[in-house]
Amino acid sequence: MTPNNEFLPQRGNYKGLVAYKKAECIYDLTFYFANTYLSKGDRTVDQMVQAARSGKQNIAEGSAASATSKETEIKLTNVAKASLQELLVDYEDYLRVRGLQQWTEGDPRWEQTRKICSTHNEPAYYIQAAEQRSDETIANIAIILIHQADYLLFRLIERLKSDFLANGGIKEEMTRVRQAHRLSPNSPLKKR
Repeated sequence: MTPNNEFLPQRGNYKGLVAYKKAECIYDLTFYFANTYLSKGDRTVDQMVQAARSGKQNIAEGSAASATSKETEIKLTNVAKASLQELLVDYEDYLRVRGLQQWTEGDPRWEQTRKICSTHNEPAYYIQAAEQRSDETIANIAIILIHQADYLLFRLIERLKSDFLANGGIKEEMTRVRQAHRLSPNSPLKKR
């Protein structure tokens, strides 16, 4: 590879990340849920939809920023994780204050839904399923998806941190490329 090919490689392939796909499912499901089961004018509608949106959008923005700022990529990925945690609490609150059941590990519904959620990353799948389910079931599906996305984002953040420790950020990359360019036989700096 020539230095120009490896200098500031454009990444930003967030749509290929399973964490992003999960976050997109969470957003679409939350938009449906909030607009179907919460009262118009209830501030929770906007808060839930915005938390879900922030989870998805910050993954995309962090990935797009990765070429020039590893720090920004890590921070925004963590913001996505925190936004989904905020949304998780909203779903848990919804179930609790209405006397509905939150499924837990060991419950056959939890086990079955966890398996299904681990293999489906298409928003349309969840919307179609939601149209035939109760608010309790949809909230539990969302909770399970959020836990899965949270785990994936945790792993992504750990990988980003490891990559940064191993390779550094933009300054280190610029130094490596500049030094390689100076040492290359075609460098104009060698002809002086």
